[in-house]
This record gives sequence, structure tokens and C-alpha cells, in this order.
Amino acid sequence: MRLATYCRAGQESWGAVIHEAGEDRLVDLAHIAPSLKCAIEQNALASVALEGLPTLSLQKVTWLPPIAAPEKILCIGVNYANRNAEYKDGSDAPTKPSVFIRFPDSFTGHGEPLIRPPESRQLDYEGEIVVVIGKGGRRIPRERAFEHIAGLTIMNEGTLRDWVRHAKFNVTQGKNFDRSGAMGPWLVSADEFTPEALRDMRVTTRVNGEVRQDDTTASMMFPMDFIIEYLSTFCALKPGDVIATGTPNGAGARFDPPRYLVPGDEVEVEVQGVGTLCNGVADEEL
Repeated sequence: MRLATYCRAGQESWGAVIHEAGEDRLVDLAHIAPSLKCAIEQNALASVALEGLPTLSLQKVTWLPPIAAPEKILCIGVNYANRNAEYKDGSDAPTKPSVFIRFPDSFTGHGEPLIRPPESRQLDYEGEIVVVIGKGGRRIPRERAFEHIAGLTIMNEGTLRDWVRHAKFNVTQGKNFDRSGAMGPWLVSADEFTPEALRDMRVTTRVNGEVRQDDTTASMMFPMDFIIEYLSTFCALKPGDVIATGTPNGAGARFDPPRYLVPGDEVEVEVQGVGTLCNGVADEEL
């Protein structure tokens, strides 16, 4: 099931995206819970019935990140083996994942522009697969990790490259400019994936139609089940928490010269079995 959060006529809501009469349409599900996050917390998704409910045209809504107000957005850095080699610093593959945190306001939804702030001209793209936690827990064993996934969505983990280098051990600033990244367009529920599929799932990023990133989760140094076990060791994961699993090589900073995003660019992040997140780029209006 594809589950989305959206705004229509100034009112935020959520629902299921279904294919009807040759097109995708929305079924509003606000009568089940006030938000998708609340529905996950209440374990209400398994009992959703869509038959007979009215549908909305997708043209009439503005997409929002699927989980509008997650308690935690945890991000894994340098998780693909060839990405570690991309740094060309001769370092060994890490034995533990790099982890940092983003704020909800640093993301926009599908179809909305990524915002380049006036403080930097180094806005970069990072296509990522995102895990949304369904069942919370602490010290979740790896062999039970997939039971705690509500579903998957997509992230463009937009980064201001010069701002992640302001301090030796700090990337927070460059990862949290308002609306510099995006999530969406929807959450695909976990029952649509087998554990085997999650271990070899393709993610592709295109800028203006040109493929820049293309890899599968089989290249991850820290797979999804390991990440869930590791993160839940030091913090309790809760329903609706968001985990970005890392980006493949091919980010704009790694070209010579770098190829950063500029207003007018179009970025697509496609994840096998989930869909495609599309965003333009615009300068911040002051």
C-alpha cells in the first residue's frame, strides 16, 4: 500500500494512493487517524479498507513528507562500500556506521523545490532509501529487525557541502538548512517487500535526466537490519521514526570540477519497488 501525507485547500491530511481508471488517485484516510504517523503508532494500517471511499485527483494536492513530524530523523553516512573508496583517503572500511541527525524542517515534499540558501552555492544531492519504524523498541536484535519496519520511502538528502566542513567532527549545519532536502512521494508499506528484496534494492539518482548515482543495497556496508539493531542500542526507536540508510557514490561534490545543483535543475531519486521522488531547485526568497 502506498501511503502519503498531503495538503489540500490549506488542510493537511493523509491517505492511500491507488490506481483507478488508468490513473493514480488519493483516498483520504483522516477518519482512521489524524496523521499517518498516528496510524502507525496505533497499528491501524493493517485494517485499512479502501473500497467504496471517494477519491481525489493528485493534481489537486501538494505533497508533504510522508511522516510530517517524526520524533527522530537518523541518517547513516558513507554506507556504500564504493562510497568509502570515493573519498580516496586510503582509509579502511569502517566497522561502525557514521550517524547524524536532521530536523523535519530541512525537508520538503515531492514536487516542491529544494531551496538553495544565499549562504552557499554548494547544494548537493544524495539519493537514499529511507526506513520508517513501525513497531518501536530498544536493543532490537538483528534477526527481528524487519518486524519493526512500517515501510519505505525515498529521500534526497540535500547537503550544503561547504557548511559540513565548518568543524572537524560536525556535519549538522550543512545537513539542516530549511527545505534543502526532500522526502516522498509516499510510504510503501512493509508487506510489499520480502527481506530478500530489501537486501538487494536499487536506488538511482538523475539530474536533468542524467544518471549520477546508481547502486543497490547489496553494496551497503551496514544493511538495514544491522542499522536498526545498532541505532536501537543507544536510543529507543519509536513508531514514525525515520532512518536514512546512506547514499551511493556519484554525488556532485565528487566530480572534478564539482557539479552542484543550481536553480532550474530537476532531480529524480528512484527506488525499486517504492517509486520516484522528483524535485526542482530554487533560490531562497528573502
